[in-house]
Amino acid sequence: MNYPVEIITDSTCDIPQDLVEQYGIIVIPHFVIWGNQQYLDRINLQPEEFYARLEIDPVRPTSAQATAEVFAAAYEQAIRGGAKEIVVVTVSSAMSGAYQMALNAAGTVAIPVHIVDSKGPTMSLGWQVLAAARVRAEGGDANAMVAKAAQVRQTLTQIVGMDTLEYLQRGGRIGDAARWIGTMLHVKPVVSINHQTGRVEPAAIARTYKNMVETLYQKFFDKINVTRPMHIAVLHGSARAQAESLAERISNDYTPVELVINITGPVLGINTGPRALALCGYTE
Repeated sequence: MNYPVEIITDSTCDIPQDLVEQYGIIVIPHFVIWGNQQYLDRINLQPEEFYARLEIDPVRPTSAQATAEVFAAAYEQAIRGGAKEIVVVTVSSAMSGAYQMALNAAGTVAIPVHIVDSKGPTMSLGWQVLAAARVRAEGGDANAMVAKAAQVRQTLTQIVGMDTLEYLQRGGRIGDAARWIGTMLHVKPVVSINHQTGRVEPAAIARTYKNMVETLYQKFFDKINVTRPMHIAVLHGSARAQAESLAERISNDYTPVELVINITGPVLGINTGPRALALCGYTE
């Protein structure tokens, strides 16, 4: 289906594929570089394959953001499809150069392109994209879509628990949690996303995986307003059983209006590693 306003995001959004297709969202893949091979995130390197290899391959992968040329090509494709305006929502500019690449590409096309810095990764980005897409589905224009994304961002909460600090350190996305380096490599870190700065912040440390999961749960529901309708995502680094258990607990305790589960893609998985879990949500 062609839209007068196209919506574009990047592959760190972690939106479940059925929702991507339902709302006609264009997803631009970032790059994963593994040894002498280069992959497209979630295109020719799927998450399950990625995590299995990550655990056994001594070579550590790195990532690179989609280039301005890639964004420009997506804009041109949208124009050929009949778009008169484009809304682009990217991963936090504090974590990636994707926002700048999207901005650079906007100057190459003849229609208005609205670039939104989501100030977060994974479903912090994904929820804003979905909210904008739902406004479009109801007939809203580009300005209304951008405004809705901003409104969602104001109430977002994201907490991430990891089995090790190793991947966050190696990936270079450690942000203000850098203070843990040197003495805390054998703990299970819990971090939060600051949706004003777009940076990773330390939240807690746990000694066991079980305690990490419990800390993740408590930190998330301490921060989100549970008295309002909640949209919540459970993300995991190839830890489906644990994610499903968390989702079941959430449903029993809080009955959110929307609850999704998805595996974190390779580009973000480079930084969080196998068995990581995250809760990300917003309130209406």
